[in-house]
Amino acid sequence: MGDSDLIIRPAQGEWETRDVKLIPYRQHVEDLSRRFKSVEFRYIPRFHNELVDTLATLASMLPYPGNAHIDPLEIQIRERHGYCNIVEAEPNIQPMYHDIKRFLKTKEYPDQASGEQKRTIRGLASGFFLSGEVLYKRTLDLNLLRCVDAEEAVRIMYEMHAGV
Repeated sequence: MGDSDLIIRPAQGEWETRDVKLIPYRQHVEDLSRRFKSVEFRYIPRFHNELVDTLATLASMLPYPGNAHIDPLEIQIRERHGYCNIVEAEPNIQPMYHDIKRFLKTKEYPDQASGEQKRTIRGLASGFFLSGEVLYKRTLDLNLLRCVDAEEAVRIMYEMHAGV
């Protein structure tokens, strides 16, 4: 999806690219497209795409080191949903938010925690909210995300998706 007629329309085969500066871009898009089973290009007018336009403007203001290498994206097709690949119970290992929950509940730090680690836990704890035994992570848009361990995540996914 894009708001540039000069990129999307030639990629769709609707226009020809004659501008010498745009030919390498068109060729690159065609090369990338051959790597996929199916590719669809959609033109979205800029007035319907305000967020992307704003992000592009902000990105253009950031300095970019010309000698930096950016690795290509690796896309894999999986046979099951992504959450199934991530949620795995690890025996006898506390979830990553365990120390934060403990600090919010009892104001105690882990044994052997250094001053820097204590400062980090205090800083991270400010982004969480404890309601009884349930820990929530505050998001920038003022939502609360419930923190769950792997076992509870599997149970929730099973209940929500009825085993699918």
